[in-house]
Amino acid sequence: MDSVDLKLEAGKIHVYLRHHEMIDWPCPQCGAACKLYDDQPERRWRHLDTCQYQTILHAEPPRSECRDHGVKVIKIPWAEPSSRFTARLEALAIEWLKAASQKAVVGLLKLSWDEIHGIMGRAVQRGLGRRQAVAMDMWDPYIESVREHLPEADGKIVFDKFHVAKHLGDAVDKVRRKESKTLKAAGDDRLAGTRYDWLRHPASMEAKDRREFAELRNSELKTARAWALKETAMALYDYIYERPARKHFRWWHGWAVRSRLQPMTEAARMLKRRFENIITYLRHRITNASSESINAKIQ
Repeated sequence: MDSVDLKLEAGKIHVYLRHHEMIDWPCPQCGAACKLYDDQPERRWRHLDTCQYQTILHAEPPRSECRDHGVKVIKIPWAEPSSRFTARLEALAIEWLKAASQKAVVGLLKLSWDEIHGIMGRAVQRGLGRRQAVAMDMWDPYIESVREHLPEADGKIVFDKFHVAKHLGDAVDKVRRKESKTLKAAGDDRLAGTRYDWLRHPASMEAKDRREFAELRNSELKTARAWALKETAMALYDYIYERPARKHFRWWHGWAVRSRLQPMTEAARMLKRRFENIITYLRHRITNASSESINAKIQ
C-alpha cells in the first residue's frame, strides 16, 4: 500500500497500491518467470466498505513480457480481469443475492443494475467453468468410472485436497507411533498423547497447547521433520500458476524421499504417481468439502 486518501464528504476511502520491485514476473498464461515490461494506466476497483465508507483501490497493473506469449497484464490477485470490483466484494454480493432480491442488494451495496448483472454473470461463468471437473478420492474404481463416462476425463479429475492431507497425516502418525515407542523405552514421554496435535492446525489450539506444540515441532524429533514435510507439501495449494507449483513439488519430493522417514517416503512416491491429477486443482479449484459435510450429517 502506497497511500490512503479519506474523502469524508464523499463518503469514500481511496487506497493507492504500488507493486514491489521484482526481478521476475509470472506470465498470466503459462506462469513462466518474465521481465517487467511496463505498467498499465491506473485502474480502480470497488472493495468492501470500511466503516460504512466506500473503499476504492487504485493501482497500475504491471505487464510482463513472455518469450512465448508476448506482453500480457499479470493476474491481479484481488479481482478478475474484466471486473471493476474486488473478488471479496463480488463474493459478498453473491451471498446476499442468495438471501435477498436483486433490488435489495443493489440498494444495500449502492450498485447499478448493470453492475449487479455483471457480478452475477461472472459468478455463473466461474460455475460453468468448474461444472465438469470431478473432485474425488484416489481409489482406482472411481478413476476408471470417470474415465468411462466423462470425455477428456484425465484433465478433469481432481484428487481431493483433504484426502491428500489425510494421506500425509497418516504418514506423520506412523512416524510418531514408531518414534514414541522408542522414546518411551528410554523413559522419554514427550510424544505421549500428542497424536491429534500433529494433525490439527496450531491456530486452532489454546495458547498453552500452542506453546507446548511449538517446542515439539521445533525439536530434533523425527515426528517434527515428518510434520514439516506434511505442511510444506500442502503449501502446493497456495500456488496460482502450475509451473512454480510443479517446481515446488519436485523440490519437496526430493526432500521427502531423502528424509529417511519411510512413511513419508512412501507417501511422496504415491503422490508423485498421482500428481497429474493433484495439480489439476490449480485449474479447477474444487474439493469434496461440501459433499463430505452432507455425508457426515446423513451418517
